[in-house]
Amino acid sequence: MTDLTKENFDTEVLQAEGVVFVDFWNDKCEPCKAILPEVHEFAEKNAGKAKFCKLDTTGNRRLAISQKVMGVPTFIFYKNGEKVHTFDGDAIADGGMAAVQQKLEELL
Repeated sequence: MTDLTKENFDTEVLQAEGVVFVDFWNDKCEPCKAILPEVHEFAEKNAGKAKFCKLDTTGNRRLAISQKVMGVPTFIFYKNGEKVHTFDGDAIADGGMAAVQQKLEELL
């Protein structure tokens, strides 16, 4: 997974072709830590289908807010630079990674 910062976000996400998955998280977020192994497994399982990135909101708060991320964990799918779907913490808890996988399949 590509680590994102305010310096590379535009290039890696907004200027990228195809589907990009971004995990917005921070190291003080227990739910983020709990789901991290599943997120990495999801990225490995789907390598080559989409680009997988993560953004630590701790040092990139303004960037997260500009993407309308108000809490973590949040997953956002972008397609050809446009935000197309967001999973917030509640949606992640309700549907788990199965719902995220299903959305990826729809976007490909």
